[in-house]
Amino acid sequence: MERYKIIKTLGDGTFGSVYKAVVKGTNEFVAIKRMKKKFYSWEECLELREIKVLRKLTHPNVVRLKEVIRANDDLHLVFEFCEKDVVHLMTEQGSPCSDMQVRDIIGQILNGLSALHKSGFFHRDMKPDNILVNDGVFKIADYGLAKEIRSQPPYTDYVATRWYRAPEILLHSRRYNWQVDIYAVGCIMAELYMMRPLFPGASEVDQLNRICSVLGTPNDWIEGQRLASQVSYCFPQYIPMPLHELMPNASPDAIHFIQQVLAWDPANRPSADQCLQHPFFTENHRTLNHNASFLDVPKAENSRHHSLSSESQHTLIEGPHTRSGILIGIGEARNPPPSLVTSRAKLGGGLGQFGASLIGKQNGGIGMGRHKF
Repeated sequence: MERYKIIKTLGDGTFGSVYKAVVKGTNEFVAIKRMKKKFYSWEECLELREIKVLRKLTHPNVVRLKEVIRANDDLHLVFEFCEKDVVHLMTEQGSPCSDMQVRDIIGQILNGLSALHKSGFFHRDMKPDNILVNDGVFKIADYGLAKEIRSQPPYTDYVATRWYRAPEILLHSRRYNWQVDIYAVGCIMAELYMMRPLFPGASEVDQLNRICSVLGTPNDWIEGQRLASQVSYCFPQYIPMPLHELMPNASPDAIHFIQQVLAWDPANRPSADQCLQHPFFTENHRTLNHNASFLDVPKAENSRHHSLSSESQHTLIEGPHTRSGILIGIGEARNPPPSLVTSRAKLGGGLGQFGASLIGKQNGGIGMGRHKF
């Protein structure tokens, strides 16, 4: 640690503290995560998820772990420093992102996910807070919940921030996989267009209800129906809401892509590589010849299915929410915030710098001195 000079504390969490530091002699900025847990052996450190992932994965869209130091049983992870995350990028912009901006951000995220999945891991906590940006390059960070794709289930069902949690996890499936990352990408992409979370649920049940109110009831998802019955959840009956009504600034290709990655059934979600082949990301950005029936829905009358009233839409979609995922005044609709400043800024979006993506999960580094990557 003698090579680094601590400048300031970026944040403090349950499992670690994060500092902004400078490398003596080069003046390079880095982010140093100091784990609160003691590590007494090299082998113990090697079992940590964040190290397992980052020691074998180097990619421009994956945050770089530069060095790991263990001194006096204290563990320090040295990362490249990034000034902000996507939450703060949106806060600074203050208006919905354009197709071009979304294509750039989501395209880079998908490139990072492609590399991650090919390396044999999936993230399990994709959200705007965990997407860092530095000089226009977006990087996936915080691998404390990462899991090996080939590892044997069952997995824990309490992963991912609720607003970006895939339906199969909300229904307590123990056999989910990389498809949960793809679903989260759809939520992030929608948020870039809307400047607010697409599904800001206050609980797992509320989260599922909100998803139903937008995507429609998954009556054809057999496994989902089975999972729901096991947890005594009954899907409310909704017809799909046209997404262009929620994201009027999104192109038809963008809407089609979001619909694909937000598929209820994980088996129907494309891989990261397949996502990048979607027309929304191709060079000529050609417009899809969409199936008209994809968005056309039957009239609600004489049907058990129903769509949301405008008041209900405000309550479920644009209504009160906080960054922590807890609704304020559930059941009371409010007008959608006029700008990001009055919506996102009130959410309390974390640390605001690199440390926001490095705290909160039990992860850590390597041992016995110093190890560089």
